Amino acid sequence: MSLSVLLSVYHKEKAAYLKEALSSIENQTLKPDEIVLVKDGPLSEELDALITQCVAHSDIAYHIVTLPKNVGLGEALSIGLTHCIYEWVARMDTDDIALHDRFEKQFAYLEKHPDTDILGGWICEFDSDANRCERERRVPSSHDEIVRFAKHRNPLNHMTVVFRKEAVLDAGGYQAMNGFEDYYLWMRMLQKGKKFANLPQIVVKARTGRSMIARRQGWRYAKSEWILEKAAYKIGFWSASDLTRNIFTRVLPRLLPVFIVERLYNLLRKL
Repeated sequence: MSLSVLLSVYHKEKAAYLKEALSSIENQTLKPDEIVLVKDGPLSEELDALITQCVAHSDIAYHIVTLPKNVGLGEALSIGLTHCIYEWVARMDTDDIALHDRFEKQFAYLEKHPDTDILGGWICEFDSDANRCERERRVPSSHDEIVRFAKHRNPLNHMTVVFRKEAVLDAGGYQAMNGFEDYYLWMRMLQKGKKFANLPQIVVKARTGRSMIARRQGWRYAKSEWILEKAAYKIGFWSASDLTRNIFTRVLPRLLPVFIVERLYNLLRKL
């Protein structure tokens, strides 16, 4: 199986984090065949210099896609996906760290389960020290469990997924849905009958912390959540009762103080 890895970077991201992310991809026990990196608008000099250095010294083919202006993650990934030349595409965020055998484990599963269209895994969340796991986000493993889970929470950790390119395109690909581009895509893929699975083990170390929680609070993010809820209802992914429940469990909590949400967030990770 040949593999493309798809990432998108924009000007606010830190070069040190991007370096760690790319290093974790390049040092895999099963190396990808190409890395497609989308520059979502003009970057800082430090980011541009790092990318140039990585391209020059890597034994993996890089495909740099440069966008003239920032278009947001959904559109950037949609454009980047068109540049991926292989059947299988792995997602990775530019501030996370893949475990060294992530792709080896995922492809071992896919070879044994050839009907799978998209495969994710668990993440270990860290605040500043990548060697210290603060929390784990465990998601259900089987397709049926994922379908049930998806009715109220995101069933995949986006930065862990490997998917068939054609399966994603058949569902309409990545679309603009501020903060929820992945969840909205999973909904449409499930409705298309695509087969989902998650490895019941950690495959990526994800950088989170208080700043991440703060970014997902407030009226602006609550509005984005509401837009997702309406879109999910419109396409028939959930019912009127699902919509009502999610207003109270997903939309309104976005307006709570960060310290309360942080406690709830940590509690949910233990369930």
